[in-house]
Amino acid sequence: MITVSLCMIVKNEEETIGRCLDSVRSLVDEINIVDTGSTDRTKEIVSRYTNRIFDFEWIQDFAAARNYSFDQATKQYVMWLDADDVLLERDRERFRELKNTLDTGFDSVIMSYVLSRDAAGNPHDVTRHNRLVKRSIGPRWIYPIHEILVVRGKLLFSPVEITHKPKLEKRDRTRNLTILQEHIHKNGPTRRTQFYLANELFDNGRRDEALTVYEALLEGSVENFEDHIAACGMLAHLYRDRGDAAKELHYLFKTFEFDVPRADYCCQIGLWFEQKGEYRQAAFWYEVAAQQDIPVDYFGLMNLVCWTWAPHVQLMLCYGKLGELEKAVAHNQKALAYFPNDLNLLENERRLKAAVRQRKPKIAEEDPQ
Repeated sequence: MITVSLCMIVKNEEETIGRCLDSVRSLVDEINIVDTGSTDRTKEIVSRYTNRIFDFEWIQDFAAARNYSFDQATKQYVMWLDADDVLLERDRERFRELKNTLDTGFDSVIMSYVLSRDAAGNPHDVTRHNRLVKRSIGPRWIYPIHEILVVRGKLLFSPVEITHKPKLEKRDRTRNLTILQEHIHKNGPTRRTQFYLANELFDNGRRDEALTVYEALLEGSVENFEDHIAACGMLAHLYRDRGDAAKELHYLFKTFEFDVPRADYCCQIGLWFEQKGEYRQAAFWYEVAAQQDIPVDYFGLMNLVCWTWAPHVQLMLCYGKLGELEKAVAHNQKALAYFPNDLNLLENERRLKAAVRQRKPKIAEEDPQ
């Protein structure tokens, strides 16, 4: 069995830190908490779980704080969480199994980070991170904001999910933008910082500026193709808000330049045609989406509903509009496999099957074969 040091950075997290540590305390062998200046009860709460509490003077640099937290680790592997993250019971069991069976030849374990879930608890918006890292390889964080854990070596993709459960509060959106702009001014821009600058401009409501930066990113070389795909998606969103349908579709198709078609964008293309009443074209793209397998090595933000049930719901609607009722029934049933008790889907099934029964005698009269 491997040993694990949990390393976290916190500030004023009294509302969530106990929930986080409750979910993981029995899974790790050491808890290291680095406090960057709390003025609430965070330290008092943390002291119930560990005496390994360290202070770090905040210097507008998340990577520096995270690196300091990693420096406190003494066990074989280092795990990181944010204070508003939790492991659900199913994932605690998965983590226990992982800890008992992990081959120490693996340098990093990649886990899904679930940002939201649907009404049935299924993952909705998901990304992936290097989450459990061998201490001996000297993992380090880079970038003062939107920090990245640099890991080289043998990677394992794990079914363990970390669930993000943020507290409801008004976040200071200008903080991240200020830190990022200062970093770019000091160190010069990179493709990665250019992408995050566009994201921060968007989050701060400066959408015209964000659009310009996204488009400039796409004109340059590719440093991280996931960033270029995401930039295309954001540009499609921005042009849709501007009412420029042609540009929206252009950038949805442009995602194909950087990787094979992804279900997220195929669904958006399908919706583009569906909203114009072009149901045959819409159905084609929803079918493409429905045929995509969830990729193992996808590190960008993934809308999992587009890789699971959503294409089938839209195909049910499109084929219904096209009068291809048997196909509509089949796709509604595929959606029901995900939500067997959904009242709307059950009602759709009832109505579609009734419509099919009503049509069969007419078809038989026209074509005895």
